[in-house]
Amino acid sequence: MEYWKWIIVMMVVIISSVWVVIGKKKRKSIKLMKGKSPKGSKGWPFVGETFDFIASGYGASQPLIFMEKRKSLYGSVFKTSILGSDVIVSTEAEMNKVILQNQGNVFIPAYPKSIHELMGENSILQMNGNLHRKLHSLIGNFLRSPLFKSRITPHIQRSVTHRLATWHSQPIIYLQDEVKNITFSILVNVLMSIGPGEELELLKREFQEFIKGLICLPINFPGTTLYKSLKAKERMVKMVGRIIEERQRQNNNSESEEKGAGAANDVVEALLRDNNEEPKLSLETISGNIIEMMIPGEETLPTAITMSVHFLTHSPLALAKLLEENMELKRQKAESGNAYAWTDYMSLSFTQNVISETLRLANIVNAIWRKAVKDVEIKGYLIPKGACVVASLMSVHMDTMNYENPFEFDPWRWEKNGAVASNNRFTPFGGGQRLCPGLELSRLELSIFLHHFVTTYRWEAEKDEIIYFPTVKMRRKLPIRVKAIN
Repeated sequence: MEYWKWIIVMMVVIISSVWVVIGKKKRKSIKLMKGKSPKGSKGWPFVGETFDFIASGYGASQPLIFMEKRKSLYGSVFKTSILGSDVIVSTEAEMNKVILQNQGNVFIPAYPKSIHELMGENSILQMNGNLHRKLHSLIGNFLRSPLFKSRITPHIQRSVTHRLATWHSQPIIYLQDEVKNITFSILVNVLMSIGPGEELELLKREFQEFIKGLICLPINFPGTTLYKSLKAKERMVKMVGRIIEERQRQNNNSESEEKGAGAANDVVEALLRDNNEEPKLSLETISGNIIEMMIPGEETLPTAITMSVHFLTHSPLALAKLLEENMELKRQKAESGNAYAWTDYMSLSFTQNVISETLRLANIVNAIWRKAVKDVEIKGYLIPKGACVVASLMSVHMDTMNYENPFEFDPWRWEKNGAVASNNRFTPFGGGQRLCPGLELSRLELSIFLHHFVTTYRWEAEKDEIIYFPTVKMRRKLPIRVKAIN
């Protein structure tokens, strides 16, 4: 009996000694960093400060009241607890830059559980390392290609003008819904070369069910939103998988000398062509990411287009300037008889200013969530390993230190600032290794829509307001009445 007592005593001594040594090393490491821990409050048990966070998202006049209140109390970097997670929030441009640019070795993606489950481990949002770099590079190189933009521009024009032609007979246009019909069909064509028809409509219905679960309670049993979304994704993976397998068979059956000839026609082809080198992309990975890349066609891009029309509705001087610039291009094309090129749209300087200002003010992606994989000191703040960090892009876009009168829609500010695609104070497409690969395509689609819309119709909008939670959108989908320009 005495023997076992001594064994227990020795074990306690050893464990205590190890604990003390580890604690000393940890404290020494923290002291060497000399960073300060962000201040803040975790709010109420279980719910934290989630209710205040959500409430600020529904206040169109003060979308940043949650951030600004805590910023005034604790500084530009603070702790809080929202949406079931304890987080460190950064509202600083320079700190956000470090968070966005240090991927994999310091920070990794950290998304709500519903997004994690829906996207899966093979999602470009979740993956890291060589596989992520390969996938991101292949998609980005294809979408940025001048040859691709030359080929897709006529298709975008036809899709936009065809849809616009149906509006004059409708008493009310719910712009956000109408624009989704345009952008989704364009993006599916870009991804898989699927045109209008039964297959596209089925894909759209399944996708609309799938996307409902992106931000929801992470409860997965029959009848819940997440369960329905996961089932919709299963059906979509089968549909997209069949298309990809057929394309792969066609590639394998092609003559060897024809393989790789010419540019890829869509994203699927671009991914299949370059899948011989390590690390290889499985068909399941390709299918899942093709589905994921449909999100801009259903959410982010339609929202940006809708917001641009909303802001122009309340900015007659900006609308007049935009109309003048686009009418001049339309006149030039009518006189010359030449077709529009993608460079024509992108050369419309004031149109690009309107787009930049829309992206700044609307904040389609208002924050980026990351997790620290090790202790790190940034701008004097200590971020401990395992901490969830939220880089608030909206806070930077609305900071008076970065923009004069930041809550005003002022496209002319970009004549002074310069419409820089990558800037620490302007990050609507994220940054670093995870910069949105489709940013140039998004700008092109916005430019084409605005050109044909403002040169075809005058419009009146019914009263509506912006809400910022769970994502940015118009509360009533921006109902408008249009009248054709003679």
